[in-house]
Amino acid sequence: MSSTTTSHGGDFETPTMDKESAELLQTISEHGGYAYVRMASQAAAGDIRAAEAALEMAWEQLHSGPWQSVLPVWRDAYSMACLHVARHHNGNGEFKEALRVLDLGIIMGGTLLRKDLDSAIDKVSERAKSSRRVSEGSFQEGSVNNSDQRRLVPLEFHVSQVLQLLPVKSLSSKVVEKKSGLSLDKFLKDHYLAATPVIISDCMAHWPAKMKWNNIDYLLRVAGDRTVPVEVGKNYLCTDWKQELITFSELLQRIKSNGGSPGGPTYLAQHPLFDQINELRKDIFIPDYCFAGGGELRSLNAWFGPAGTVTPLHHDPHHNILAQVRSASWIKTSLRHVHALDATQFYVGCRRPNTTINGPKDVIAS
Repeated sequence: MSSTTTSHGGDFETPTMDKESAELLQTISEHGGYAYVRMASQAAAGDIRAAEAALEMAWEQLHSGPWQSVLPVWRDAYSMACLHVARHHNGNGEFKEALRVLDLGIIMGGTLLRKDLDSAIDKVSERAKSSRRVSEGSFQEGSVNNSDQRRLVPLEFHVSQVLQLLPVKSLSSKVVEKKSGLSLDKFLKDHYLAATPVIISDCMAHWPAKMKWNNIDYLLRVAGDRTVPVEVGKNYLCTDWKQELITFSELLQRIKSNGGSPGGPTYLAQHPLFDQINELRKDIFIPDYCFAGGGELRSLNAWFGPAGTVTPLHHDPHHNILAQVRSASWIKTSLRHVHALDATQFYVGCRRPNTTINGPKDVIAS
């Protein structure tokens, strides 16, 4: 088997796909994907029509039944087809379309070719940035334009506005304690082991996200052309609730227009955004509290959405730390505790395995 790395005219390399393609195609054939293998082989030779046909075949397999029943090999097949199609668009200077296809490979595809997808996104993004003209008033490297017109959320926050949205007598329960400068020892003893929720203030002041994520130009520059999964509707229990794949720029437009969408509010919820968009990952830091008591970080997810989004009452099987970048939220952690946060739109959620302690152990960092 050849160990050479192919870049073609698309200007990004796919070393994993070059190494694993023969075995992957053989496995696909063993699962009846003869037509896909034929199209993928032609796509590797630069045939864009064959690449698009292979992409469509893999897409149909991904939607042939419940997601958990889809064979992993078809997810990898989808990633392979995405790389072939994206290479064509990138070679033609169609960077937005190339990024869209690569993001679909990350969101819907398997893990085998993930490094190739990530590397391709880096290459395409760099080419897109170098070819993009900076429009008047847009974000300039090293600065953030935080004028009122370019803010996603007003800087001033009025508690009275949030209270008007809350259910009647919603704050009649015990209010969660708020602490500043909480040590790891005190956190472990008084809250983690005691299964008592807490709000920790002033522990995110050093996050670049605190300033950058409220600037539309910055978000558009680093993530505007990227495709993300969103939920549309008041909450997932509503009959008209649905999921969509849209660009981050469209998500920002909907948020700016108060979630304006025919189907209701648009919400990016519980998505591993920082695995997908590395530039945003650089704007946050994992709180040390996530590692109190031992154990490993289970997941790192993001929530972006407009005012009025709702998550129904539910139970998570993990310890949660919700890092609230800019938001106005009412959160009920149990039948005994509620808290209103005064920081409207962006959350970072860190989860660890639930080891020996049972019950709600919610921590809010602000």
